[in-house]
Amino acid sequence: MSAPRLRPGTPERAGLDPDELDCLVRELRELTGGDRPWAAGAVLVAGRGPVIAVEEAVGWAVRYSAYDQTADAGVELPREARTPMTLCTPFDLASLTKLFTSVAAVQQLERGTLGIDARVGAYLPDFTAAAEYGITVRHLLTHTSGLRPELPLYDCPGDTARLALLRAEEPVTAPGRAYGYSDLNLLLLQHVLERITRRPLDVLIRDGITRPLGMTATAFGPCPGAAATEDQRRPWAKADRGMLRGEVHDENAWALGGVAGHAGLFSTAHDLAVFCRTLLAGGSYGTARILGPDYVELLFTPPGLGFALDQPWFMGDLAGRGAAGHTGFTGTSLVLDPATDTFLVLLANTVHPRRRPPDNGPRAAAGTRLARAVRGPDGRQRSLPAP
Repeated sequence: MSAPRLRPGTPERAGLDPDELDCLVRELRELTGGDRPWAAGAVLVAGRGPVIAVEEAVGWAVRYSAYDQTADAGVELPREARTPMTLCTPFDLASLTKLFTSVAAVQQLERGTLGIDARVGAYLPDFTAAAEYGITVRHLLTHTSGLRPELPLYDCPGDTARLALLRAEEPVTAPGRAYGYSDLNLLLLQHVLERITRRPLDVLIRDGITRPLGMTATAFGPCPGAAATEDQRRPWAKADRGMLRGEVHDENAWALGGVAGHAGLFSTAHDLAVFCRTLLAGGSYGTARILGPDYVELLFTPPGLGFALDQPWFMGDLAGRGAAGHTGFTGTSLVLDPATDTFLVLLANTVHPRRRPPDNGPRAAAGTRLARAVRGPDGRQRSLPAP
């Protein structure tokens, strides 16, 4: 039996309040205007069930040619030389890549080729530190391995040195003891998946997720035409690469050739809406099925496998009832709420022309707008329960 595919519609058809969605769009436009905007540009897609209730592109995919360190400001291109943001603009997803790696891992759980509580050392005996400390697949998926957030792989002289560094990395706290978000978890998971399947991660994600779902705009880079990210230079960055567009922003993913378990994917807001819809529908979209319902539920069972659950700092009032999602350093985010069958994809190039301390307020405000837009069966705006 096929699952409904996404289709455009009105907020009313989706059971969402049009006034709240109008406010959501207006606030997004305000965030991309002025001399020092929250983001140079952004794309928003939100809906409920199979209905896309709002799609909006605002601002610029490319606004600056460089960052002027002396003036602490971007060097603006003439308007005729800028690239407008469109609904079809691809973005560097940054850490949203982790969600696809996590789904690829859960697919192997479903097939019985991977054990959730199996030790990483059983699959990667040459990763001596992970083997010695008993790090498990569950630890990697729940960020409880004890590994530090990242390693300076970008400073290693070659692939052999990078791999040796990763193999020898010991946890800083005992595995299973505490949550500690780490890119290394997904890098280790990538190696596990590639070892057990004998296929590279980009092929696993393409053949197991994006191709079946028709997500033709989603792939590892390079990605010509993507929204620009950063004028990447030291000392604020970890490498000197200049203004980036279509090349992965994350320095470690770049050093690893652009395909990494924690970063490297490019995609559009519509493709990510398909991804959200698939998971909300229990793993199916149209005639394709990438996971069974029980395994989708496993992804969203606290503390969540790959997905962050009920985080008000970027979900706003969507948090507190089992909403799941993730953010990416470049300005990307998605949230899906099984309780109300709603989803919100907000992609922005907040690091263009250079990275700043993250401001997640706009993401949380967008989540709150969508939560308040949900109407009940009688057509009235649904009152929000206390978290």
